[in-house]
This record gives sequence, C-alpha cells and structure tokens, in this order.
Amino acid sequence: MSRTQKPASDDYVVLGKLTSPYGVKGWIKVYSYTSPMQGVLDYDAWMLRHNGKLRSCRLVQGRVHGKGLVALLDGVEGREQAEALAGAEILLPKSELPELEDADDFYWHQLIGLKVVTLDGVALGHVDNLFETGANDVLVVKGKAQQEDTPRERLLPYLYGDVVRDVDLESGVMTVDWDPEF
Repeated sequence: MSRTQKPASDDYVVLGKLTSPYGVKGWIKVYSYTSPMQGVLDYDAWMLRHNGKLRSCRLVQGRVHGKGLVALLDGVEGREQAEALAGAEILLPKSELPELEDADDFYWHQLIGLKVVTLDGVALGHVDNLFETGANDVLVVKGKAQQEDTPRERLLPYLYGDVVRDVDLESGVMTVDWDPEF
C-alpha cells in the first residue's frame, strides 16, 4: 500500500504541509505525508491551499534536514514571505500520481470512505483514516455498534490477503475477515 494521506477533493491529494520558516533566505520547513517522506520533493509543480485559496508554485530546491524536510519555492525570497505560507497544504492532482505496480496496491486516499463489510456481509462502517505502526498500516473504521446507535471505532490491521480480503474501488466496498464483535 502506498501512502499519500488525505483526500483534498475529487481532483487533488494532500502530499504535505508547509510549517514554518527555516532561516532568513525564504526556505520553509515541510511536513510530508508521503512515504518515503522525501517523495513530496519529487514533484516540481506544487499547488498550495492556504486560507481557502489555491496558488500554484514551483519547487526550486528541497532537501532532507535533520528529521524533516526544507524547501525553497520560486518567488519566496525572505523569512517573512516563507512565514506567510506557514500552514499551507501541498496538493497534487491525482492524475499525476504514479501508477502502482501491483493490482493489490492502493493509495491511502483511495481507501478512505470505503464501506467495510465482513465475509458474512456484516457492515462495520467506513474507513475514516489510516496510520502507520511500523509493523503494518492500520485502518480506522468508524460505524455504529450493532446493538446501539452509538458510534463505534475499530482498528483493523491492513494485511491484504489475511485481514483485508478484497478492495473493490468501483463499488466502494472493502471486504475483511474480521469478527464484528471485536
């Protein structure tokens, strides 16, 4: 499974965000949602969403710095300009994402929102988000408890072929081998 995190809209996916200035020459720190983290630097043309507005910009340079990333964007020439971009999301058109090699691989944004059902057809809810644990990715499935109207959250390991048996993007359904009581 390939990580690109959050869906931004039907056309874009969020690759990361700009956090704070780095130095005085216009560099800015980048928090990446991609795996590996420097994957966000593979794209020269970024679309930034900041304060509800979209703006395209060009990545001039980017590099790993310590445990994070820093970037220099075209037209950002000082600390104040970099600071004005803090909080902006980095978007990429979904059409520009590379094709996945394996038919059983999916981007995270493709899984978010899928209806999750057991092998016996019991609805568990919908995929709300995913996170990494080191051992495997984990699906956060939100739905209602079987006997009540209260919300229920389940954490399912994303183990394709073991727990996750099928992902049908066309119908919007993920089939899992999971006990609904767990």
